[in-house]
Formats: sequence, C-alpha cells, structure tokens
Amino acid sequence: MFFYSLVSTLQMTKLYVGNLPFTATDEAVRALFSKHGTVEKVSLITDRDTGRPRGFGFVEMSNADASRAMQALNGTDFDGRPLKVNEAQDRERSGGGNRGGPRRY
Repeated sequence: MFFYSLVSTLQMTKLYVGNLPFTATDEAVRALFSKHGTVEKVSLITDRDTGRPRGFGFVEMSNADASRAMQALNGTDFDGRPLKVNEAQDRERSGGGNRGGPRRY
C-alpha cells in the first residue's frame, strides 16, 4: 500500500528528444539521461514501413529529474548532433488516414 501511494504521488514528465543520430540506441539514451535522474522509460521512434530510426524519441522521468535533464541536455552534443530536448506535447490523434482534404461521402 505504501509503495502504491508513493508511486502515485510521483508525477511523470515525458520529454521529447530530437535530432538523435540514427545510430542511437535505447541503452545509450537511457545512459545519457540517467546522469540526471531515474529514467522510467525510453522510446525511440522507428518508421513503421522500413523499421529505420526516425531520429527522435521520448524519455519519461519524474518531474524534477526531467526538468534537470532538459536544462542540462538541450543543445548538447550527442554523437556529433546537438540534441533538442523539451517537454513532449500531446498530439491530436487523427481519425485514420484523413490528410485534411475534403470529406468524401
């Protein structure tokens, strides 16, 4: 019971991590961010058709750790590329395939 209440009081922040080198791995990103706190989850995004990395991902950390990591890592070099690190924004989910064109009935 204590463990559940402790976990539920810790608010998590999802960070967007952009401009990642295509060679980046979950382990390498976790190691980089864990210098600034406990990393709960790392998700590197791949192309659904080719399986190739898309050069960005997400890292989930507690609010305080995420804030520290964001300030420390935004703009820093990671394998020759300056990282873009900021708080992830919720994205509107599309209805599936509609690219904004006129509706056909």
